[in-house]
Amino acid sequence: MRNWAAIGALILVLAFGSGLSGRQSGGDTPRWFKGNTHTHTLNSDGDSTPDDVVRWYREQRYHFLVMTDHNVVTRVEGLNALHGAPDRFLVIRGEEVTDSAGGKPVHLNLIGGEGFIAPQGGATPAESLRRNIAAMLPAKGVVSINHPNFGWALTAGDLASGKGAHLLEIANAHPQVNNGGSADSPGTEALWDSMLGAGLIIYGVASDDMHELKRPWTKAAARPGQAWIVVRASSLTTNVILAALGRGDFYASTGIELTDVQATAQRVTLTIKEQTSSRYSVSFIGRGGRVLKQAGAAPYQYDIAGNEGYVRAKVVDSNGLAAWTQPVMVGDR
Repeated sequence: MRNWAAIGALILVLAFGSGLSGRQSGGDTPRWFKGNTHTHTLNSDGDSTPDDVVRWYREQRYHFLVMTDHNVVTRVEGLNALHGAPDRFLVIRGEEVTDSAGGKPVHLNLIGGEGFIAPQGGATPAESLRRNIAAMLPAKGVVSINHPNFGWALTAGDLASGKGAHLLEIANAHPQVNNGGSADSPGTEALWDSMLGAGLIIYGVASDDMHELKRPWTKAAARPGQAWIVVRASSLTTNVILAALGRGDFYASTGIELTDVQATAQRVTLTIKEQTSSRYSVSFIGRGGRVLKQAGAAPYQYDIAGNEGYVRAKVVDSNGLAAWTQPVMVGDR
């Protein structure tokens, strides 16, 4: 039996407009806003000042940037006074709560929210994950589980303790985070599928995890401009962006632009802003990471049967770029 309530909610979540500056008629005229949710400065282990970091993203036509220094809350009021502009650019406060357990790194972002969250510790990565999420949720921000394969830290079993988190980084651009997994460790997408299959509703994000502005030519550097999300929202304010993140009203990308995503009780459809130099393949994916359908040409759509558990889409192009839509939860999971 289909989970009609969950599908109905996601009809609104995934009914995106057309283009980064596109608008829809009626309602609150939603727009696309491009942003990075994982950013470091000299206040932790980045190589540049907060002003230089914000200036780079502003000049590259991002719409919002979240400052997430390790166990430091970088103040954003002055940065917004200098660089912010209504519906054009916004800096959002954040913190990367940086913990460890059993010799493994356990890192989570608090996006927005209030106060400072100290690492909570734990005997195991799963316990640390659970304790930190419990401490972060009352701060009223959005909680992201970061780079689960950094240090091969978080297994599928550990991530089952991630109840309450809103986001999981499935594409982190830092060069040491092992997004693709290994022969004996699943990649980040497979870990995402494990959480979804366990009944946890969690949304996939792509981020720079930016540390280095001063070596943009070096592939070994954690550089900006490599991975991001695009959020549909009625306005560019902290509360509105956080609400959209919390309900999964966005897609993740390493370079592919989607111009439309629609989800109804019967069908998931997406439209790509195709480049003439590239060819595209869309995989519709269900419970356990099973590929339900592949499409190599438009229309890119999947008709829901009702027993998939969930349906999400991944777009890849012939030059190695990708984009991910958020899961539509259906059927008995």
